[in-house]
Formats: sequence, structure tokens, C-alpha cells
Amino acid sequence: MQFQQLQYFVAVAETRHFTRAADLVHVAQPSLSQQIKALERELGADLFLRARGNITLTDAGEALLPLARRILADADTARLEVQELVQLRSGRVRLGATPSLCTGLLPDVLRAFHDRYPGIRLMIEEGGSHDLVRHLARGALDLALVVLPLPTPSPALATVELLREDLVVVSSPDAAKPGHGKRTVRIADLEGERLVMFRHGYDLRELTVAACRAEGFEPDFAVEGGEMDAVLGFVRAGLGMAVVPRMVAARAGRGLRVTPLARPGLHRTIALAHRSDVAPPRAARELQRMLLEH
Repeated sequence: MQFQQLQYFVAVAETRHFTRAADLVHVAQPSLSQQIKALERELGADLFLRARGNITLTDAGEALLPLARRILADADTARLEVQELVQLRSGRVRLGATPSLCTGLLPDVLRAFHDRYPGIRLMIEEGGSHDLVRHLARGALDLALVVLPLPTPSPALATVELLREDLVVVSSPDAAKPGHGKRTVRIADLEGERLVMFRHGYDLRELTVAACRAEGFEPDFAVEGGEMDAVLGFVRAGLGMAVVPRMVAARAGRGLRVTPLARPGLHRTIALAHRSDVAPPRAARELQRMLLEH
């Protein structure tokens, strides 16, 4: 049974005339008659009673008509939904990002994307780069914002560098200034300071601990195990200081003192990753373009 045959059948059923039906579907009348006969052969039943000047449906035709109309309507619905998806009117984007990027980089970009494509659902997965790479590899995400270098480099992933961001030290305005009040502090100045530290799996944790060890000391944790919002809250409460991305510190609002790190400082490289063997969906490619232009 062919889709075109159902179109021809419904046209004849509605016009009760083969020639008018052929005009309606823009096909030659002999071709339409041949397709109707082919449909009848496949179904094993006559669909029309053909008398001179009088075309009526058989019982089989009456049974097929509502089903054929439903199939044609569903096909129209499918076509419209696919067109809307292609035109970015509907669909979804599954984006992974580290919590600090969800706090710092993404709000402005996602707002701009939502304003332009309000019908696209944005599904955000927070996690460390290691977890996000795994989710990408198994197809659970379309795109992910990760910190380079990747913990487990994979040839199945393609990455595009997005930005290089400075890290800064945040502390409570009521606490003693880091580095004895200097305008900038070195990592070495954090020796003996009480730090608020992220949970295991956070890229910022590994970066900060590695930098301290490179200066010859182990960091002293006042509190550890928090997510980004919790870490900032603990710092505001005066429990210790923390090393965070500049964008996060800028968006964190009042209640934090921000001190830059002295050169060469600490930086992290943010990249946009996706599977190299599968092209991201159209909506994901559009979000990718907006992130790269931000």
C-alpha cells in the first residue's frame, strides 16, 4: 500500500468521480485509475461500485476511508513538525556544562538563544568535565562545555576552544585580606590560609590543589565538598577563601572581596565539545554558533 494510492482513493471517495479526482490531485485520470486498481488488488477487495455516472463506496471502501484520512492527516502533521524543527520552532538541545560555567557564562547566552528560539527546550546537565565527556560519548548530550585538557582525551570527540579565563581569589570583606592586603596575590600567599574547597570531580579543585603543590605546600581546607553556590556562600560567611573563575566572581554580587592572582596567575581553557562521528542537531548547531560568537 502506497501513500500516493491513499491520496487518490480519498480524492475519488470525496468527489465520487474519477476525472474530477484526477484533477484534484494533479494526475492523469488513467494513472489515477491504475493506482486505485493496484490498491484494490493489494487489499483483495473492491473499494468502489462503478456504474455509469455513479461512483459509490463498497463496504470495504467505507471501512478504509476514515483510516486513510487519518493516515494522511498524520502525515501532514509529521511534515509540519519536521518543518518546524528544521526552522528552529521546536525541538531540544541537551547541553552539558561545569557548574561554574552554568553560573558564569551560560545565563546570558541561553537568554539570547531562548529569546530567538522560544520553542526550543534547553536541557542542562551540570557536571565535571570527566562526567560530561562520558555523557557525550554515549549520546546523552548534544554539546558540552568542558575544561581543557580533557581528563581522558578521546578521538571520538571534537573540541573547539571557546575562551581562556582568569581565576581569582574571593574572600569575605569582613575577613583579613589575602596576601597581607596586597592588590594581587600569588599562589604561594595561600599557604597557611584556610580554603573553601569544591568537591572531588570539580576541575577547579584539581587545578587549585595542583597549583598549591607546585609551590611546595598542601592547601589547608576549612570546608570541602561543596558545589559552586555552596562554596560562595561559605566564603561570604567568613569560613575561608576560594579560587574561582573571574566570571563567577563578577556575577556573584555583594558580599565577596575579589583579589586577582599575580602573574602568571592561574587560568583555565574552556572548550565546546561534541561527538566527531555524529553531527549535532540543527538547534544544537545554532546554540554552538551563538556560544562561539559570545
